[in-house]
Amino acid sequence: MPREKNPDTEKKRAPRRRAAAPVAAAVAVQPPNFVDPQQRGALIARAAYFRAMNRGFAPGYELADWLAAEAEVDAELLRGTAGS
Repeated sequence: MPREKNPDTEKKRAPRRRAAAPVAAAVAVQPPNFVDPQQRGALIARAAYFRAMNRGFAPGYELADWLAAEAEVDAELLRGTAGS
């Protein structure tokens, strides 16, 4: 048998959470502005080289190495640990 609802008691609801603003996505898309573009490019090239070296310089992965190195360098620059 279903319970009857008591009209005298109201349940309090927690306030709704708002969706987080997509700030992190906007930051991740753009490279940090506080680094010289030539220096950033050199860091990416070096990281991509070491990725290729660890793979044995097998052909066909150049773009994947570059994009992964770019993401890695940008993440380090945002954390403030690149070039250390």
